[in-house]
Amino acid sequence: MGDLYKRLASLCEERGISGYKMCKDIGIQPSIMTDLKMGRRSSVKAETADKMANYFGVSVGYLLGTTDEKEKPLVNGDEELTEYLEILKTRPEMRMLFSLTKNATKEDVEKAVRIVEAALGK
Repeated sequence: MGDLYKRLASLCEERGISGYKMCKDIGIQPSIMTDLKMGRRSSVKAETADKMANYFGVSVGYLLGTTDEKEKPLVNGDEELTEYLEILKTRPEMRMLFSLTKNATKEDVEKAVRIVEAALGK
């Protein structure tokens, strides 16, 4: 049983959930947890580690045992920016919106905001 499994099991216990539930919630095969527990594997793909870390709100480094710091570091020390980047990373529709507007001018963005606000009734 490796460090990754121990940390995952501990995080699941803290949340009061099973490893099976965590796997189902993030869309990975539950056999991954079994393989980690039985020592048939000691690591997971980077994408899987990222999903696991995001699920628990911890850094990948913590999950993999390279640091004991659970908290994800802030981007440029800015909590709001870190949260926005996390949303961009995890929501495909937000990524699409960002990719469409990344080269927009300030005026373009302000116009788009007014349109979105009107559509949402704000």
